Amino acid sequence: MRSWTDTLRFAFQPVVNLATGAVAALEILARPEAGDVLARARREPELDGRLAALALREAARRETLLPLHVNVFAGTLADLGGLRGLRDAVRAAGRLPWEVTVDVGPPFTHVPHRALLEGVAALRDDGFRICADGVGDGDVPLRLLDELAPDLVKLDASLLARTATVRAMRTLCEESGALLAVEGVETERQCAAARDAGAQLAQGDLFAPPARLPVAEVYVPELPGAVRSVRPAGPSVREFVRPAALLPESASAEQVRRLLTGEPEVSGVLLVDGDGVPVRSVQRDRFLLSLSARYGHALYADRPAARLGDRPRTVGVTATAWQVLDVVADGEHRRTADDVAVVDDAGRCVGVVRLTDLVRALAESRVEEAAGLNPLTRLPGSDALTGEVDRWVAQGRGFALSWLDIDGFKQVNDGAGFAAGDALIRSVGQALARTESEAVRVGHIGGDDFLVLAEPERLDPLAAAVLDAPWSAGGRTVTLSLATVVCPPGSVPDHRRAAAELAPLKQAAKALSGASWVCGRAGHEGFEVRRGPGRTAGAPPQEPPRAT
Repeated sequence: MRSWTDTLRFAFQPVVNLATGAVAALEILARPEAGDVLARARREPELDGRLAALALREAARRETLLPLHVNVFAGTLADLGGLRGLRDAVRAAGRLPWEVTVDVGPPFTHVPHRALLEGVAALRDDGFRICADGVGDGDVPLRLLDELAPDLVKLDASLLARTATVRAMRTLCEESGALLAVEGVETERQCAAARDAGAQLAQGDLFAPPARLPVAEVYVPELPGAVRSVRPAGPSVREFVRPAALLPESASAEQVRRLLTGEPEVSGVLLVDGDGVPVRSVQRDRFLLSLSARYGHALYADRPAARLGDRPRTVGVTATAWQVLDVVADGEHRRTADDVAVVDDAGRCVGVVRLTDLVRALAESRVEEAAGLNPLTRLPGSDALTGEVDRWVAQGRGFALSWLDIDGFKQVNDGAGFAAGDALIRSVGQALARTESEAVRVGHIGGDDFLVLAEPERLDPLAAAVLDAPWSAGGRTVTLSLATVVCPPGSVPDHRRAAAELAPLKQAAKALSGASWVCGRAGHEGFEVRRGPGRTAGAPPQEPPRAT
């Protein structure tokens, strides 16, 4: 009688890095040819655990070097704890636990949360990485997601239609140190939406469908118009991590040679100790050159490969691309093109980054940034500021959005000339730029209009910098008008609503003579005149009166 394992097959689907276009890992999917094995596995934790172990053994049989993802139900992990069968399969395959990510999937309802968290902790103590699977399409509670503290969160592609939700999840992942992936991507539009929302990883039939054999080549559409989420300090190194080729520090030169010649896409090998900490770095070209020299193979083949390696260059997973470039610049010139190892808080290798990926991404980010700058003031345009507003909204931060312009600017241009008008705009832009910090963002949205996003407590210094300064153009005295809407956490859903709340305040400020500033609050009628007729410049702000 045939066993259920006789009709069980496995397929591999690539997990793609959206920044580099490279395959970051392979998810192993069970594909029974008959029967209801998967439905039984949902009900029978022992069977589900056995499926995970069999998946790992199948990957070992295919001799792939890529990191792996295996699936288990949340109930299985709560019931079986540390998945001993999976641990044994990893050990037997000669893989390291931190090369394996356990995708914990729904249903989560009725799963004992304490037992689930204990199972996750046991896996994490052994070095396995944890992924929260089916988020947004399943039933994982947000509180449990926070307690799981996954290394990776996978969203269903159906959520891409809700951009604000995906961006909010990206923000949550950033704050917890997790990566964000989108699964089920089938179209180029979905791929573009995933990139725009800030997802670092994706998988789906667009890139490559599940296949019996692991693949290293995938289709990733070129999307030059996509705007990637880039922090001021530069892109995170997590966005560019490639799988690392790892061997134990005792590996011989011949073992390294076989790996390099059998895997042409591997540019180097990291030798790691028993805890997965890199101890030596073997660069492909220099290593093979040493072995190809006269007597090289005879001299080195049976000796430890560590003798032909260098001290590894490492960066933490929280590093930025610019910090990686600093590491490269401080090293030896001959090692400029070497991979840089990315390590976690325990010093274990989670992958490598290549200099070419970083340089390309940083160049693209600079081009995108320059394209969005106003040519007169070199300040970001409205897209950058409104995107930042949406990010603050997603983070649950309170903020103040301000609009500033020059009173009677057409008359300034007509009377003093456009050159004097341009010089005045540049001067105002420079004054605003000097107020910029982590708490203040400034943009020039065109003509004599500026937009400022700031934390509410930064409003008075901002107003003083532009309203209390003397302005003139061609000998003419000029005044400025400032309008501000204060948006407490949760008061507006996005930048569009904030702009709608700001519009009537702008009209009120322009209606006042001289330098003026009016301030209102989202969701409330009326405003407070903080500069202009009826107020003394610099007076402390009062509660907004119910004016119209």
